[in-house]
Amino acid sequence: MLKLLEVVGPVTDPVIAEKLHHLEHHGQVEYITLSEEDTQRRRLRVVTDAGNECALMLDRSAQLYDGAVMLLTDDRAVVVRTQEPDWLRIQPRDTAAALEIGYFSGNMHWTVRFAGEVIEIAMQGEAASYLERLAPFLSDGRARHVHSH
Repeated sequence: MLKLLEVVGPVTDPVIAEKLHHLEHHGQVEYITLSEEDTQRRRLRVVTDAGNECALMLDRSAQLYDGAVMLLTDDRAVVVRTQEPDWLRIQPRDTAAALEIGYFSGNMHWTVRFAGEVIEIAMQGEAASYLERLAPFLSDGRARHVHSH
């Protein structure tokens, strides 16, 4: 099992990017795909896309993120990719409802993004639990559930 103890740096670092480019041409870059939730963990067992088992054992100050290079040698690299979360799409009735839902979402510590007039909430579980919490907005018509993806 490969032990990964630190983040070497981001894939966007010019020196790292050059080394990764060379390794990719030789099929020597492996990827670990993590959920957004797993990027908050410091101890984790994962399998790379090449089927190799890894143990992440990071210091408390380390932060995992999309594009974090965990290993970089002359003949191998391991890079973190994050999964795209499922998004719950809510369309507020008007600006006032949008502000209320935005305020509510912030208090819930939900990750949100905006797609035109639709508020998209990144889900870390089942849509039903989010819809249950949003029920007051949905039941009185201040918002409607558009669809999730």
